[in-house]
Amino acid sequence: MADRVDARRAFVVASGWGDARESLLAGDASFRTYYRLTRGDRTAVVMDAPPPQEDVRPFVRLARHLRALGLSAPEILAVDETEGFLLEEDLGDSTYARWFNAGHAARDERAMYALATDVLVHLAAQGSAAILPGLARYDGEPLIDAAMLLPEWYLPQVAGRPASEAELDSYRAAWRQSLRALPSSPTTLVLRDYHQDNLLWLRERPGVRACGLLDFQDATTGHPAYDLMSLVEDARRDIADDLRAAMIEHYLARAGVADHQGFMAAFAILGAQRHARVVGLFVRLLRRDGKPTYLPHLPRVWHLLERSLKHEALAPLRHWIDTHIPPDRRGIPT
Repeated sequence: MADRVDARRAFVVASGWGDARESLLAGDASFRTYYRLTRGDRTAVVMDAPPPQEDVRPFVRLARHLRALGLSAPEILAVDETEGFLLEEDLGDSTYARWFNAGHAARDERAMYALATDVLVHLAAQGSAAILPGLARYDGEPLIDAAMLLPEWYLPQVAGRPASEAELDSYRAAWRQSLRALPSSPTTLVLRDYHQDNLLWLRERPGVRACGLLDFQDATTGHPAYDLMSLVEDARRDIADDLRAAMIEHYLARAGVADHQGFMAAFAILGAQRHARVVGLFVRLLRRDGKPTYLPHLPRVWHLLERSLKHEALAPLRHWIDTHIPPDRRGIPT
C-alpha cells in the first residue's frame, strides 16, 4: 500500500500537479480508486488502477474516441500505462445518483433521462463511425459467460453447495436456446455500465454534451438495446414504469427503429442477461472482495430479472431458474 501511495505521488509530481492537495474521491466495484487534486480554483482527478487487475489503456482509448464523437467523456491529461495511473479532467460531482439523492428527482428526472437517452440516439446515428476497431462483440457466448455469475456465485449461496457441472451445463444450454431469439440489428458501441452512477449532469454544456460519461472502459460492440435497458432498469434505483416506457418510446422514435417488436425482444433478452450477471456479481463482491454494500439492491435486481423472464423468448431460462432458484430463494441470501 505504501509503495502504491509513493508511486501515485511520483505520477502526480511528474504530471505537474505536485503542489496540489489530494483528497479521496471514490472507489467502486472494481480495484480502481479515484482522487481529486485541488490547486487554487483548478481541479483534476487521478485514477489509480493497479495492474495486473486493471488496465488504463481501454479507458484512455474510449475517452478520446467518445470526445471525438462529440460526447462529454473526461479529457485525458496524463497517463502512466505501466504503473496504472491517469490524470483526467474533473467533470465534477453532479452524478445522476447524487442529484436524485439530493431531492431533485421530481423536478429534473424526466429531462435527465431523456438527455441520457439522446446520448444513445447520438451514438446509434454515428453508425460504423461509433465503433472502435478491435472491440470485442458482446453477443453469443460472451453474453453467456458473463451471465454465469448467477449459478457460480448466487446459487451456491442459497443452496449451501457449489453448482454441479450438470446445473452449469443446463444453464448454458438454456441461454443458448434463448439467445436464438435475439434479433440481428445494426451493431453499435455498447458502453456496458450506462446507469445513474456513471452519468453526470453538466447543465452548462449544450446538447448531448450536457450528459457526462464515466466508467466506459469495458465498452464493446453489440445490440443498441443493451445500454437503454441498463439506463432504465437500473440495479441501484427504482424507476417508475411510466418513465421507463416513455424513454423506450423516446429512443424508438428518435433513433428511427422500424422493428419495435424485435427491439423489445432484444431488450428483454439482454435485460435478463444483465440482471442475471448482476445478481451473481453482487454476491461475488461480498464473498470474494468483502464488499457487502451492494446486497440491499438484490431484491430490486431479482424483480427486474423476473420481469425480463416473462418474455416468451426466455422460456428455457425461466424454466431453469424456476427449477434451481425458486421464488423463496430470491433476494438477499443469508
